[in-house]
Amino acid sequence: MKKTLVIGASENPDRYAHKAAVSLLNHGHEIELFGIKAGEVEGVKFQTEFPTSIPDLDTITLYVNPSIQKNYYANILALKPKRVIFNPGTENAQFEKTLEENGIVAEEACTLVLLSIGEY
Repeated sequence: MKKTLVIGASENPDRYAHKAAVSLLNHGHEIELFGIKAGEVEGVKFQTEFPTSIPDLDTITLYVNPSIQKNYYANILALKPKRVIFNPGTENAQFEKTLEENGIVAEEACTLVLLSIGEY
């Protein structure tokens, strides 16, 4: 299973970040959650300070827009994930290029769809 960091975590069950966190857990993936305010999803507490290390991190899935992503470029690169998923509305050609230049796969996709079709 792929350890995943969800950036833009939300306790609101109507938000896609929340739905993705629940779906990742239901598909057997270990998750870490990062949000700007305290909260939790299915017992997994949000980190409100960007993590500096996540052992065995495979994927980061983004649920924040490009203007917010800028605040985390260096942090994301430092975590060295294998891939970063840009969910609909988070596409960012500039950052995607930077990731690719650093050997990180940048994928414009929907985490929920990838999970539902077995392509995650």
